[in-house]
Amino acid sequence: MFRTLNPATEQVVATFGSDTPERIEQALANAQIAQRAWAKQPLNVRTAAVARIGEVLQRRKAALAALITLEMGKPIAEAEAEVEKSAWTCRFYAENAGNYLGDEAVSSNATESYIAYDPLGVVLAIMPWNYPLWQFIRFAAPALCAGNGAILKHAGNVPQCALVINNLFAEAEVPDGLIASLLIEPENVAALIDDPRIAAVTLTGSTAVGKLVASQAGRAMKKQVLELGGSDPFIVLADADVEAAAKAAVKARFSNTGQSCISAKRFIVDETVADRFVELFCQGVAQLKVGDPTRRDTTIGPMARANLRDELHRQVERTVEAGAVLKAGGHAIAGPGFFYAPTVLDHVAPDMAAAVEETFGPVAAILRVSSTEKAVALANATEFGLGAALWTADLQKARTLVRQIEAGAVFVNGLVASDARLPFGGIKQSGYGRELGAAGIREFTNVKTVWIGPAA
Repeated sequence: MFRTLNPATEQVVATFGSDTPERIEQALANAQIAQRAWAKQPLNVRTAAVARIGEVLQRRKAALAALITLEMGKPIAEAEAEVEKSAWTCRFYAENAGNYLGDEAVSSNATESYIAYDPLGVVLAIMPWNYPLWQFIRFAAPALCAGNGAILKHAGNVPQCALVINNLFAEAEVPDGLIASLLIEPENVAALIDDPRIAAVTLTGSTAVGKLVASQAGRAMKKQVLELGGSDPFIVLADADVEAAAKAAVKARFSNTGQSCISAKRFIVDETVADRFVELFCQGVAQLKVGDPTRRDTTIGPMARANLRDELHRQVERTVEAGAVLKAGGHAIAGPGFFYAPTVLDHVAPDMAAAVEETFGPVAAILRVSSTEKAVALANATEFGLGAALWTADLQKARTLVRQIEAGAVFVNGLVASDARLPFGGIKQSGYGRELGAAGIREFTNVKTVWIGPAA
């Protein structure tokens, strides 16, 4: 059973039954047939379809944003931005897929040699609730351009976002069956992964779930792309523009109510500028407005589920009990809805809960360091390795330090963000494989070597 529970009101809006085994079997059969035909279509036909998806997303922006806000509580302005970004990503791949997928000639005197990129087949996409449209589109747009199909198993708390994807692709005149969004219970995922009609798996989710899916896919010898948890460092060195860093830090931590794998979570600040940074950061946090996510002036909505809020609060309590200084927030907000006050923890030590664990919500942990070397070492002292931000006025030093920071992406004097033009993914317990950019569109292709000798 799936249900839409409005996290701002705690009211159940709608309920849905799981798809039957017969429905799942039919979707797999249809996807295999549709994908085989799709792979034979010229690239311009495939990119035209992806461009149409972008057009549909743009037309349906208001309704889609409202649905995202209803099901997971994202402030409406951010929900609209999610739809816009998804539409732009479709346009980007429609215009650039040919640059990434064309045959690559390899020079040879006597033979013809080249590298071809062939689709793998039908990909199982296991997607999260925090960006219910963007997470799927950032996979689907390049995957479709490359000639693949997809079965979508979405998060259980966003069933309407899952089902509307079927309508969007139908409106864009994507071939029937090529993309199917199903309401699948978690216990049925292993059988899907094992099904021979599934060629590969992509997952965005927690590290724990990633390990489970990786083991299942590994046993079945299926390619995987895993984008998992993160505890991204936001490093502010002594020579940084502290005012700009503090302003960016508020957005980096509290966008989507802090429920993002690439949110800055550990603010590692040189002790010579830490007091000023904390002062400015807390001023920015005080200006955030918690409330009804359908209002345009709301900047912090509810957390998506009650259990997520409860776990976050336990992390805050354990961190304060261990000696951190609570500068703001630190409590759930009374009344209906899963609201949690924007929280700032200062003087956090590296072994405290908010520094060691992923804090998936509106909580910022500030760690003070005495040198650049200690800042980098502390940034790397985590099991995660998704993104990192580095703030310094010395760009030459930055170019050296980015090679020392263990992360899939390092942004200098800016906040970490995903961009269709750039590969996105992590290392260590944050997963492997890449989405977006040239690397992302090629992840679900067979990189085929072709060698043609002279005719007899």
